[in-house]
Amino acid sequence: MPELPEVETVRRGLVPVMEGETILRAQVNRPDLRWPLPDRMAERLTGRRVLALRRRSKYVLAELDSGETLIVHLGMSGRMLVSGQQLGQFRHEHPAPQAHDHVVLDLSGGARVTFNDPRRFGAMDLWPSDRLDTHWLLAGIGPEPFGNAFYEDYLVQRLRGRNTPIKAALLDQKVVAGLGNIYVCEALHRAGVSPVRKAGRLSARRAGALVPVIRATLADAIEAGGSSLRDYRQADGELGYFQHTFRVYGREGCPCVTAECGGTVRRIVQSGRSTFYCARCQR
Repeated sequence: MPELPEVETVRRGLVPVMEGETILRAQVNRPDLRWPLPDRMAERLTGRRVLALRRRSKYVLAELDSGETLIVHLGMSGRMLVSGQQLGQFRHEHPAPQAHDHVVLDLSGGARVTFNDPRRFGAMDLWPSDRLDTHWLLAGIGPEPFGNAFYEDYLVQRLRGRNTPIKAALLDQKVVAGLGNIYVCEALHRAGVSPVRKAGRLSARRAGALVPVIRATLADAIEAGGSSLRDYRQADGELGYFQHTFRVYGREGCPCVTAECGGTVRRIVQSGRSTFYCARCQR
């Protein structure tokens, strides 16, 4: 499942070809993805100008001049592919239609944005822009990790008294938005915090210190273009490369990269998910 860095990478790839452009034609090829698509979706998108592209947690938000916002969730295998525009050093011509091209947007600048999703675990919806926080996918989501509302004292307070492992606490989208399994593992290793330690037993100093570490981990991943696991691609079809710098994720049995640690990366299962960590330097 793409996490915040992958979704932010997709958003940045879409900005040059979507922001300020008009959707000349919207083609919706099926009535549903993970859930039913909105009524008259093609009609409501056609002729609308994209005012801004934003991200909330793991969702891409395309604000339209109709007063609605298109909410996009990539799911497990969803891809937003751009063709007909110069991206970097390459021009991606419009490809032949594929079996899993579920939504196709032709834009006034000549670009085509195609949502392709073989497993159909992705989602799209249209919602009033002035009431986005009431949408059931977005309601109750915690602060963005790069926002001012996510700071040391806030996290200390949210973790205080929690009897769940710190990894589970950070995966809670009500605590902080957008974090997933990969980057929680990576951030905890950078911070030297064991993923099995109870969140409420972290000292205020160590809990607060997680904030800059989380930000740095996500920023590095975004800078590298997002990770490429399974079906993830950037908007221009290129792979991300952060996975080549993973410290622990997917590295079971490998030496810990922490200087002078000498430990070995372990894998355990927490709440049905793989957790990778070094028991020697993460306490």
